[in-house]
Amino acid sequence: MAIVVEGGDRGPALTLVGHEGAVLCLRFNDTGTYLVSGGKDRSVRLWNPRRGTLIKTYQGAHAHEVRGVAVSQANDRIASCGGDRQVFLHDVSTGRVLRRFKGHDTKDVNAISFARETKDSVLFSGGYDATLRAWDCRSSSAEAIQVLRSFKDSVTSVATCGHEVIAGSVDGAVRSFDVRTGRVITDTLHPPVTSVSLSSDSQCVLVGVLDDKIGLLDRSSGDLLAQYKGHSNSKFKLDSVLTHDDAYVISGSEDGRCFLWDLVESTVAQSFQANEVGTALAALAWQPEGDCLVTGAARGDIRVWKGCG
Repeated sequence: MAIVVEGGDRGPALTLVGHEGAVLCLRFNDTGTYLVSGGKDRSVRLWNPRRGTLIKTYQGAHAHEVRGVAVSQANDRIASCGGDRQVFLHDVSTGRVLRRFKGHDTKDVNAISFARETKDSVLFSGGYDATLRAWDCRSSSAEAIQVLRSFKDSVTSVATCGHEVIAGSVDGAVRSFDVRTGRVITDTLHPPVTSVSLSSDSQCVLVGVLDDKIGLLDRSSGDLLAQYKGHSNSKFKLDSVLTHDDAYVISGSEDGRCFLWDLVESTVAQSFQANEVGTALAALAWQPEGDCLVTGAARGDIRVWKGCG
């Protein structure tokens, strides 16, 4: 077995303490210098994961748990969404809420992503109301500039690439929308889709589904290139991501373990107990330069695992 993450069952290199309750989402900025987290305690937190320090806490905007976070490319804004129908845009340095977007019909907004092609002037969110909504970060309007309603069930995950936005849904499909032409491409996997993430060249999309499998799809053809098995995922939304060099697939498991697969061979390269036994590992993120893996725990701490190579 390859060793991709140091420590493994011996424990993390660092532990970030601050959240009071489960950590539900983790996201690095583009360079990997900073980490943003959201949790059950209704707060968004900004960390320096290398030093193990909490930089700032953003609290008071959310009345319910924070389910998704995103960081602008300029590192000056953080977007967040959660269990209160709204999407918030925070000023990083002052903590002030710059925008409060409203429009999702049911309380849970599950995922959020800036559109890099627009220089982060547009933000996409997906929610329990089976819609994907676009928001203009430059406008004073709180209303969505576009609402995509092709879904038959809750939207669980969102990723953006150029003029396209990719979303996974509980209805068992991954949909790619070209926001310029209105074209929609649907790839049906049947089990509920809980996560989508792109490869570094954006040619492939990694898809987590609720049948103990993760699929790698070719974006242009929709072909299933590979499947990854061994973890447990039949009940909860778990993050699954690719490493910065696309060499490995990483996912949490409902038994609290973290699994890493060789991308090409589809074999388990490494697994270790990241959370307490029986506590699902739902939130994780890989540092963009490969320095570390971060995982979120149900009791509120964030564990930093040193990457190898």
